[in-house]
Amino acid sequence: MYKVLVMDGVAEEGLAPLRREEDIEVVIGRKMTEDELVEVIPEYDALIVRSATRVTRRVIEAGVNLQVIGRAGVGVDNIDLEAATTRGILVVNAPDGNTIAATEHTIAMMLALARNIPQAVARLKEGVWDKKAFLGVELRDKTLGIIGLGRIGSAVAKRAQALEMNVIAYDPYITEEKASTLAVELVSLEELFRRSDFITVHLPKTRESYHMIDERALAMMKDGVRIINCARGGIIDEDALYQAMLSGKVAGAALDVFEKEPCTDSPLFSLPNFIATPHLGASTREAQLHVALDVAEEIVAALRGKLVKNTVNIPSINPQVLSAVRPYLGLAEKLGKLQAQLVTGRIRKIEVIYSGELAKQEVSPITTAVVKGLLDPILQQTVNFVNAPVLARNRGIQVFQAVDGEAEGYSSLITVKVYSDKVEKSVAGTLFGKEDPRIVMVDGYRIDVIPSGYLLYVPHIDKPRIIGPVGLLIGEHNINIAAMQVGRKQIGGRAVMMLSVDAPVPEETLAEIAKVDGVLDVKMVHL
Repeated sequence: MYKVLVMDGVAEEGLAPLRREEDIEVVIGRKMTEDELVEVIPEYDALIVRSATRVTRRVIEAGVNLQVIGRAGVGVDNIDLEAATTRGILVVNAPDGNTIAATEHTIAMMLALARNIPQAVARLKEGVWDKKAFLGVELRDKTLGIIGLGRIGSAVAKRAQALEMNVIAYDPYITEEKASTLAVELVSLEELFRRSDFITVHLPKTRESYHMIDERALAMMKDGVRIINCARGGIIDEDALYQAMLSGKVAGAALDVFEKEPCTDSPLFSLPNFIATPHLGASTREAQLHVALDVAEEIVAALRGKLVKNTVNIPSINPQVLSAVRPYLGLAEKLGKLQAQLVTGRIRKIEVIYSGELAKQEVSPITTAVVKGLLDPILQQTVNFVNAPVLARNRGIQVFQAVDGEAEGYSSLITVKVYSDKVEKSVAGTLFGKEDPRIVMVDGYRIDVIPSGYLLYVPHIDKPRIIGPVGLLIGEHNINIAAMQVGRKQIGGRAVMMLSVDAPVPEETLAEIAKVDGVLDVKMVHL
């Protein structure tokens, strides 16, 4: 008999896939402390949680029989993934179960914003019948700008079109061909700001998207624009939004998420044209049921040794193949992450080339790791080893892998080429030994960089007085340079500088570095 411990009030109806299995016993657990969970977990083969229970390293190490941990939801912040991976325990989640809930909440917020529904309800409950104070606007023929055209953004587009809205979108990782299948016009972010009557955000919170809608962005927008965010807090600069609403630039805003949560005290709350909900995007009965069903089915598959669709930590592949390629998975993911932060424009194609001894192995899992690394920093949903190829395909990104017997002086080499509508970039990496990954080439320039922490990428003209000014500008912010590599092909030609630094270099410093005579570009990379 398998035993499955279910915590955090997971919907009972969603446990049906487990309950109909004769050799699986389902135990509903009460709220436990870490010590209590450590005491009971050894007898269980699987654990299902929502967000309340923290599955710590202590819990995982105590779970001597644990094969799989399921999160009935999307986020897995409450599960120690590193500890689970080290123990060979699958961690699965339910990334699709709340798509419709979040989509419908976005549409509800947009309608409420357009027709002043919360304000009118509140006024009426105060005993005042005031029709003239709440003149609204229609959605028909208005332009909706969607920032992020992933699962939820695409679903919002479909429903907005049914409301006869004109839909435009900004998503640098969606191809024109994919957008055309959605009947959505792809535009630049600046054009979206200028043209939209309503703007809705559907992005993950990353270094690039943090405060994407700030004072400068708001100034570019139409007078009377309305803004909705049911994605992640921090994408909108709430102070800048407050000032724009005070001035009348923004006619209204609706937020389901805030930069700091729980949020019960914000200047925005004092504005009559502001509406908010306490992070209710996924809070429907159906969504809670769907995520429970999804994760329960994954638990059954994992216990049966079958294909598991939504693993978030390790790939489900043949153990012999995994043993051979495992040392390269981390390197491959880092190469993908590096490319995600170096490439500009819409990504159309990814090519992964294997050279040397590695070319004799089954390399598909490594290719998947590259794609996972590339997509993970830029997509709102969880990217794992199973869904990464599907997510790339859904975005019109072609993925190819090839082998080449020559490894250019290395025993094995992984070269990742990414093609966008603006650039073609190439990076390569290898292992020195079994656990010493290195980036050894960027755009054909030889370097030797450990793919970890913060890296500063500075392509430049090979001439004196480049390295010194760059180092001085970084040093002025008391940021230590841990290592530096310069690659060049000929004296006086183009060259590449990669610096390992102990902390992120501020945006204003990056701007100053870009002004150094001979510097061609500068990018901050976090691996």
